[in-house]
Amino acid sequence: MGKLLLWMGRVGGIVGVILCALAIVSRLRGEFNLGGFQVGTLLLAGMTAVLLGCLGYLASLAERERS
Repeated sequence: MGKLLLWMGRVGGIVGVILCALAIVSRLRGEFNLGGFQVGTLLLAGMTAVLLGCLGYLASLAERERS
């Protein structure tokens, strides 16, 4: 279970950073829509994915056995 949470944290973080960067670059170029979605929606989805990644990583740390 710990490995699953760790990978969920990693993948969520990577996807979130990519979505946030894509939204920021699109907005700096003056676009309001990208792929049928508003840029603000993509930024919010990216922030949510980063949060999910943080929580997954935190849960994996909490489940580690103390030695």
